Amino acid sequence: MTMKEQSTLKPVSNAADVYPSRVYPEPKLISRTDPVVYNHSIEQPVINEDQLAFYEENGYLFLEEFFDESQVQLWKEELARLWEQNKHEKKPEVIREPGGDEIRSIFAVHRDDEVFKQMAQHPSMQAIIKQILGSDVYVHQSRINFKQGFTGKEFYWHSDFETWHVEDGMPRMRALSCSIALEDNHANNGPLMVVPGSHQIFVSCVGQTPENNYKSSLRKQEYGVPDQESLKYLVRQGGIVAPVGKAGSVLLFDCNLMHGSNSNISPDPRSNVFIVYNSVHNKLGEPCSGQKPRPDFIASREA
Repeated sequence: MTMKEQSTLKPVSNAADVYPSRVYPEPKLISRTDPVVYNHSIEQPVINEDQLAFYEENGYLFLEEFFDESQVQLWKEELARLWEQNKHEKKPEVIREPGGDEIRSIFAVHRDDEVFKQMAQHPSMQAIIKQILGSDVYVHQSRINFKQGFTGKEFYWHSDFETWHVEDGMPRMRALSCSIALEDNHANNGPLMVVPGSHQIFVSCVGQTPENNYKSSLRKQEYGVPDQESLKYLVRQGGIVAPVGKAGSVLLFDCNLMHGSNSNISPDPRSNVFIVYNSVHNKLGEPCSGQKPRPDFIASREA
C-alpha cells in the first residue's frame, strides 16, 4: 500500500481504539477523526479569527513576545533556582540527559512550584486554550526542558498524543501544548521544529511498549517513534517550520502535531516551559498499552 493510500485510512469500525498504535507489524497512517478547534465562535480578546483558522489548518500558532520582559525575568530567576536546587536530586521528576548527569527536564512544575503554577493559570493563556478546546481544561502535564549550550541533547520527532494515548489512556485529540520560551529561541540553539498539517494524520507506530517504559523514554524515546517513511510523507506534505523568537514568546501546538528539536551545540542555552492542557471532557482512561498508568507527575488523572 502506498503512503498516499495509507494516509486516507479510516479507523476499523469494529475496533474499540480509533487510534491504535504499537499493535501492528507495519506502521500505518490514520486520518484524524477529531476536531482541531472545538469552538469557532470567538469568545476571548487574545486571538482573532485568522489566528484561530491558522491554528486549525497548521496545528500550531506562534505568539511572539507574548509575555513582557519583567514577567520573563521572574520566571528565569525561578528557572535558575530550580536548576541549582535539583542538580543532585534523585527524585523521579528530575530527568537527566541520555549518557550524562546534566538535567534534561523537570516535570510537574505546575504542581510543585508556585511560580509556575501561576504561569499555568495565566488568564490570557487559559482564554486561548478554552477557545480552542471548547471547554474547561486542566493541566495534564508540565515540565521545564533545559537545553544547555553545547550539551543539550535532541528530542526526536514524535506526536505527543501517540504516547499519551498508548501509555496514559488519553482517549481523543482534545489537548494541546504551550511552549513558553524563557530564553531567546533562534535557529542555532536547537529550537522546536514542527511539521505543519501533520496533526491531521495519526502515525501508528511499531513496537510493543515495555513495562515502565517512561523510565528510559523521558531520557531518550525509543517506542512511539515514527518511522522514516511516515516522516518523509508528512514533511513532503507540510514541510518543516521552526518558530523562533525572543524570550516570552509562546508556541501553541496540537497534541498530534509532529515535532522535535536538534541538539544544542551553540553556546546559547534554550530553556522552555511546556504546559499541556487537556479538556475536562477528555479525561484519561486505562492505557491502551494494557499496562499500568504512568505516574501522576507525567500524566495527571485529576482534573
